[in-house]
Amino acid sequence: MSTFWSVAKRPKWIGALLFALAVASVFALLGQWQWQRSVDTATVLERETEIAVELDSVATPQSIITSDASGRMVSVECEVQQGDDVWLSHRTLPEGTGDWLVRHCVTPEGNSLAIAAGWLPGGGGMDLPVVSSASSFEGRYVPTESPQSSDFENGERRALSVAELINLWDNPGPVYGGYVVASEAPEGLAVISTTPPSTERVLNWLNIFYAAEWVIFAGFALYLWYRLVRDQWERELESDQALAE
Repeated sequence: MSTFWSVAKRPKWIGALLFALAVASVFALLGQWQWQRSVDTATVLERETEIAVELDSVATPQSIITSDASGRMVSVECEVQQGDDVWLSHRTLPEGTGDWLVRHCVTPEGNSLAIAAGWLPGGGGMDLPVVSSASSFEGRYVPTESPQSSDFENGERRALSVAELINLWDNPGPVYGGYVVASEAPEGLAVISTTPPSTERVLNWLNIFYAAEWVIFAGFALYLWYRLVRDQWERELESDQALAE
């Protein structure tokens, strides 16, 4: 009695398999070409982030930071609350590891803003008195971090979490959802380096749909070969059973 594979190994069906593989390969290449086109023709969403704008023009207190505001250079007038300084330890930058100074700044409207004022390479920031008379700041506005990376058991704060800072500041009032990494640091500290946000690309979904279609066609070519061999095998089984009766 014949088996599926004994039928499939006949020269006729081996030739059919080679043809199906060739067709599937062509379809796969067409699918790859369509995918590449979707990438090549992707729409680049460009937005100006390096020219500083007033913070109030892109962000409001008590609200989530928007994609338009995230990573943008901003300027803000505010007064530093000296008694609310917080040091974050073991912060890593391309230049090395050290402590960050985070300051509580209050705008004329009474809104609170976290300012990453500068950093001290190697650590030991808590022992360094920092005095600054700055009343205006310019820097990159970035989203708040999660407090989960802080080591509270050892008394260390490592994350710049606005939600955590609210509990440390005296009379915070309405608070901005992000923080500003200052472009200039107080004397004795280094500037915290930042990078512009990456450019967003929107893929061409029509080309992606066509690419998926070609992949389906490639699979169907192989399935068609399998179905034809199986039909031949089943016919032979029926014929053998009829003769046996």
